[in-house]
Amino acid sequence: MGMAMTKTKSAALEKTRNIGIIAHIDAGKTTTTERILFYTGITHKLGNVDEGNTQMDWMVQEQERGITITSAATTCYWNGFQINIIDTPGHVDFTIEVERSLRVLDGAVGIFCGVGGVEPQSETVWRQADKYRVPRIAFINKMDRVGADFDRVVGMMEEKLHANPIAVQLPIGAEDAFRGAIDLISMKALVWDKDELGVGYSCGAIPKDSEHSAQVARDRMIEKLTDIDDELAEMYLTGNPLSSDQIIACLRRVCLAQRAIPVLCGASFRNRGVQPLLDAVVNYLPSPLDVPPVEGASVEDPSLKIIRKPDEKEALSALAFKIMNDPFVGQLAFVRVYSGQIEKGVAVSNSSKGKKEKISRLLRLHANQREDIDTLGAGGIGAIAGLKFTTTGDTLCDLEKQVVLETINFPEPVISVVIEPKTQADQDKLLDALKRLSLEDPSFRMSVHEDTGQTLISGMGELHLEIIVDRLVREFKVNANIGKPQVSYKESISKTARAEHRYEKQIGGKGQFGHVVLELRPRERGAGFNFKNEIRGEAIPKEFIPSIEEGSREAMDAGILANHHVVDVEVALLGGSFHEVDSSPLSFRVAANMATREALEKADCKLLEPVMSIEIVLPEEYVSQIIGDLNGRRGKILGMSERVGNKVIDGEVPLAQMFGYATELRSLSQGRATFSMEPARYEEVPSSISKQIIGNMTL
Repeated sequence: MGMAMTKTKSAALEKTRNIGIIAHIDAGKTTTTERILFYTGITHKLGNVDEGNTQMDWMVQEQERGITITSAATTCYWNGFQINIIDTPGHVDFTIEVERSLRVLDGAVGIFCGVGGVEPQSETVWRQADKYRVPRIAFINKMDRVGADFDRVVGMMEEKLHANPIAVQLPIGAEDAFRGAIDLISMKALVWDKDELGVGYSCGAIPKDSEHSAQVARDRMIEKLTDIDDELAEMYLTGNPLSSDQIIACLRRVCLAQRAIPVLCGASFRNRGVQPLLDAVVNYLPSPLDVPPVEGASVEDPSLKIIRKPDEKEALSALAFKIMNDPFVGQLAFVRVYSGQIEKGVAVSNSSKGKKEKISRLLRLHANQREDIDTLGAGGIGAIAGLKFTTTGDTLCDLEKQVVLETINFPEPVISVVIEPKTQADQDKLLDALKRLSLEDPSFRMSVHEDTGQTLISGMGELHLEIIVDRLVREFKVNANIGKPQVSYKESISKTARAEHRYEKQIGGKGQFGHVVLELRPRERGAGFNFKNEIRGEAIPKEFIPSIEEGSREAMDAGILANHHVVDVEVALLGGSFHEVDSSPLSFRVAANMATREALEKADCKLLEPVMSIEIVLPEEYVSQIIGDLNGRRGKILGMSERVGNKVIDGEVPLAQMFGYATELRSLSQGRATFSMEPARYEEVPSSISKQIIGNMTL
């Protein structure tokens, strides 16, 4: 393929935008992404979720469910700018996908439904974007729907998201009569053509009946901007009229500083408002040069910080943020390059794994087309085919000047289900498929139960596991039977306990000797495992200490109540002794393992269960039945509020009580209540229930 054939427009760094689109499930994210791809000339035929031919969602089941699961990166071009769209899922079971996307994007577009406004899961994702300090603009979609109300959604953004939204547009007409928007910066009316494609729009005078409200809205926009931006305030005070360029520059400053969110409106389904949204992405969202340079650590000394600037002349540093199986290319690793460049044919280091990787093929993906490229420079996002060792969260860097970037933390799964292949032929296919899926999605785990030999798959929620099973059948052609979902319990200790173990064995002429004294101490919930060496002097040589920690950790893998992982414990090594000849790392590992098991027996272990945060949105007349039902599920009500004529119940409830809740809630409310749930933390199971669970598990 000659250069003219490929669309190689290596846009300068300031002309690059790495953005994500974050939204609640039904806010219209996929349709909006489709329209963006259409207008940027990549897609020549409009896709639409309702007809099931969208391009971003190229996995069949996403089209069936109408939700975007995979976090693919797609490149498109707008007015000389290169826009990389990192696809983020809106469903809370895929929190990890959202976290991983937020790590590598520079700015985001929050899409809100003009009717539903700020919904529970858009709050969750918004809070994650706050955590990663991602500048955002907002697009209020579905303005053509009955009940759409622009001002109300802007108000909800203030109240629910504690954001500072600044409307830069006003809708013209509402519901069926919605036909465009008033641009409050240029004070022009943008009116889309009647035809459904809406490709063209005219820019004209503001309709007479909207002149007053547009002027009021513009004054409010200027007033909000002069309050937070001194530069604009000074220009305003000179009395000269503010130019469009000055207002746009100010909006860019406050957006990048995350002091305000520019808000636009439209109806993606009817192709209204998408081009100004693309202009806003270019005008207000950051380029890779506008975000702080990435910070990594030295491979030799993790406490030594290394800064890498977004410059192709710097040494290479890149983060693999998503592993994906592409039906045509095989396994792809999606990467964000922070500094330097990745070149085809040149070897790099995977510093997270301490391995060398060869870059055999480098790609840029456009919706469903692939473009081979020779280099991927700082600020760029692309995919590498054929890496051997790289998994999600790994750093790729220069072989000589190595660095490790902060990895992506994955939450512990809270729900498991037994999966059994239908035939022997399916057995090997199943294990292979599960391995590939767990590479793609680190919040999904698989394990084989020691005693029963059963394969367990674990994930973040019922939907998460449903989709995994679905993919096994469709993509990997594996036939399997699925058991009932089970909760992933954990165990922990409730008091300090000490144990001593002396491991001595004579094998032929060689002896084994390891002797340790350990103390187990309870830690706060969520604090995890910690190992402390409290030996004074040299009772045990330093080289055996790591083996003692390893033995102790291994003992935590299966607790004494019902074989669950033991968490939130500190193990202190208090003493012990060694033998000049017979001591080895293995003998200390065994001694530590046995001592830890003995201490667990004395430490009054408790069973822990995952507790979920739940939010239920429902009409008032069903409140008492639904609260009654939640109480029966050992739920706690934390608060109640109003939202657009509905009641909102916030609470916490053990996951064990929530299987099949969606069906139950539908029947209690005649289909009018909705809920969302996400893992909050692990908590102790009440003792009466704990006895029952342990009894059932050990049968």
